[in-house]
Amino acid sequence: MGEEKIPIEKVEGYSCFACGTANPIGLNLKFYRLGEYVCSDVILGKYYAGWENMAHGGIVSTLLDEVMSWTIIYFLRDFFVTRRMQIKYIRPVPLGEEILVRGKIVEPGQRGVRAQGEILDMSQKILARASADFAFVPKERLSTVSEELKRDMERLFERLGKSPYLSQEGG
Repeated sequence: MGEEKIPIEKVEGYSCFACGTANPIGLNLKFYRLGEYVCSDVILGKYYAGWENMAHGGIVSTLLDEVMSWTIIYFLRDFFVTRRMQIKYIRPVPLGEEILVRGKIVEPGQRGVRAQGEILDMSQKILARASADFAFVPKERLSTVSEELKRDMERLFERLGKSPYLSQEGG
C-alpha cells in the first residue's frame, strides 16, 4: 500500500472485551490508521474458537463492530452506539494466523454514521465483512457510562487533535 501506519492511542484501564487494557480475557485490540481505514492486526488464539481451527462467529462480529467503532472514534471524535449491524461471513476466520481487521466511514450524517468493516487474511482475501449504522449520543445520555470514562474519552478526542476526516470533508 505504501501508506504510513499511524498508531492510535486508546484509553487505559477499562474492561471493554475488545479493546480494554484491564480485561484479562479480552482481545486488547490495538489500532492504527492506514489511509482512509482504521486497522488492527490480530492473531486469535484457541480460546476464541467456534468450530475447531476457526473463530467463533460472535468473535468475528465483535472484531468488526470494534474496528468500525474505533473508526468513528478516530475520524469523528464523538460518542455513539451501534444501532444495527449486518455481517456476511465469507470464509472461515482462522485461529493462530494473522488477520487484518479494518473499518472505514462510508456515510457520515448529522445524527449518525454508516461504516463498513472487513476481515482479511494475509493474502488479502476477504473473510468477513459488515456494514453498520451508529447513532451519535450526547454524553449526558450515556447514563450507564461512568463520568470518569466519559472524561477519559473526551481527553482522548483532544489528544487525537483535529480530525483528518473532517479536515478532508471541509468540517
